[in-house]
Parts: sequence; structure tokens; C-alpha cells
Amino acid sequence: MKHDLHAVKRAIHGDADAFEELLFNEEKMLYYKALSYVGNKEDALDAIQETAYNAFLAVGQLRNPEYFSTWLFRILIRECYRLLKVRDQMIPYEESELLKKLDHKQDEEIDSFHLSEALARLNSSYQTPIILFYYHDLSIEDISEILEKPVGTVKTNLRRARKKLKSELERSYQLHEKVT
Repeated sequence: MKHDLHAVKRAIHGDADAFEELLFNEEKMLYYKALSYVGNKEDALDAIQETAYNAFLAVGQLRNPEYFSTWLFRILIRECYRLLKVRDQMIPYEESELLKKLDHKQDEEIDSFHLSEALARLNSSYQTPIILFYYHDLSIEDISEILEKPVGTVKTNLRRARKKLKSELERSYQLHEKVT
């Protein structure tokens, strides 16, 4: 989301009202992204509260006002990971959306359970870019900034993750066909 750079600069210089205005502009994005990571309303709201607190404390250190949204999203992701680590759970995701976007050539009869299994088998360096790219519709450059990894690494991880997911889904689908 594009912000008024003047408001971002005011927030960087300590204007609490400007910071509050910026948070209100990001309110829905923060909620839905947190919810997609932690899986329930209460934890999503906790993550947003901690994100707002940490962002308020650190907003003075933001060097590029035009990247306010990316910076805030990065803080949110770290907070969601912290909550998940405390809960010791996997990252939830919207399976039906991923099924639609992952492979248009795949038959629609693939059970979402197979996708869950395939995603669960991926390590986090593959899982996170897939979720951010397909579910959150973020560009590779945005994912690179959020994960603090080079663009080439993100592209490689996406390509490898797609390849692993495709082979897992095909294998799972074939096994499912043999059983039925």
C-alpha cells in the first residue's frame, strides 16, 4: 500500500498520531496476513499488537519511508514466527487458494489433504516463499526484502519448491488413484 510519505516522515520523527494513522491504513492487511500465518483470530490480534508495539519503538530507525509497508510486514512475519515457535505449530495457509494457483494443469480432483502433506514436507526456506508468492500475491522482490534474502535465492527456492510440490502431488495423486 502506498502511504503519504509526509505522514511516514512525521512518524519517523516521533509523531504518534501520524504513526497511528499509518497503522489504521494497514489494519486489514495486517490482520489477514497474521491470520493466514497463525490460524486463529486471537493469535492474529496478539501478533498485530506486538507488531504495532515493536514498530512504534523502531520507527525512528526506518531509513526509507517509501518501504514502510514492507518494513511493517517484515516485523509482522517475525512476530508470527515467534508465536508459532511458542505454539510449536506449522504455518497455516489457505489450501484452496494454493491449489488453484500452484498448478493450473493439475486435475481439480486433487484432495487438499495431499497439498497439506506436500507443503508440510517442505522445509521453511521453501514453504514461506510459496505461501507469500501464491497466497499473498507478493512479488519476488517483495519476498526478497521481507525474508532478507537475495532475489536469486528467492527465485531458486520458489523453483525448487514448485518442483518438489509437483512431484509430491503427482505421487500422492497416483497413490490415491490406486487405492480407489
